[in-house]
Amino acid sequence: MNIETLKIFCDLVELQNFSRTAEKHGISQSAVSQQLAQLEVAHKCQFLNRKKRPPELTQAGEIFYLAARDIQDRYDRLIHELATLSRPGSRIRIAAIFSIGMHTLQPYVTRFMAKYPTVHLRIEYGDAEEIYDRLLKGEIDLGVVAVPKKMRHIDVYPFEDEPLVLVCSPDHPLAGAGSVDIHKLQGMEFIAFEKDVPTRNWIDSVLFQYNVNPRIVLEFDNIETIKRAVEINSGISILPETTIRTELVNQTLRAMPFSNERFYRPTGVIVRKNRVLTQAGRYLIELLQKSEHGHEHDSGRDI
Repeated sequence: MNIETLKIFCDLVELQNFSRTAEKHGISQSAVSQQLAQLEVAHKCQFLNRKKRPPELTQAGEIFYLAARDIQDRYDRLIHELATLSRPGSRIRIAAIFSIGMHTLQPYVTRFMAKYPTVHLRIEYGDAEEIYDRLLKGEIDLGVVAVPKKMRHIDVYPFEDEPLVLVCSPDHPLAGAGSVDIHKLQGMEFIAFEKDVPTRNWIDSVLFQYNVNPRIVLEFDNIETIKRAVEINSGISILPETTIRTELVNQTLRAMPFSNERFYRPTGVIVRKNRVLTQAGRYLIELLQKSEHGHEHDSGRDI
């Protein structure tokens, strides 16, 4: 059995016709029948019911077809990825959640482009679930997400641990505090991420550890909208410090660390297992792992 035999079998299933399959591969109809017969003899089962018109897959044939299609797709991706290794000006496709892509990722992009100016680095934005899905489909090379999940077919490389801070309007009573005890959030009006956002679960776990229950008044699926709501004093929030630097400079927001301990939001680079990367792609992962802005957790635990 080889890849060409699998391609012939898959085409036969999809075209449902021996003569058209033969024509597509430039062989005789008899040769197609022989290839099918060899597969059935090798695996000691019948894959096609030839008495039906058009021929139908048996139960064993359905199982074999799904596996053959998967092998063929993987092989085609492999050939494509190997071909990119020899291209001097290749492309790397990255998808990141908006908050990381617009803030944390940018200094690394600048450093990467200085070393590989001929490589086209394409950065797109999406929500976490979309990024995982596109990565598994091979539509992107790398993903950058917050609170990365452990998955069977994905490798995770740690990126930056982003400090989490209390964020409020300059008009809020907490605005003048140097630091805040997390227990003061009890019952306060709070603007949160929507429940399907990984960062929401992470922040909820921090609050749960301290048995703190703020009063959630608004929920949004992105940091930018949360910041705008906090700016007009609709409530307080907990956000990664890296995402509010512009607002702090412009003095439209105030941010305070927690006096209890230092909290972080973990982020990570995700890559599909067995993905063949170019030298530039491997360098980019190494660059992101060697974060100069990472944090040593020598005091306080990382929730």
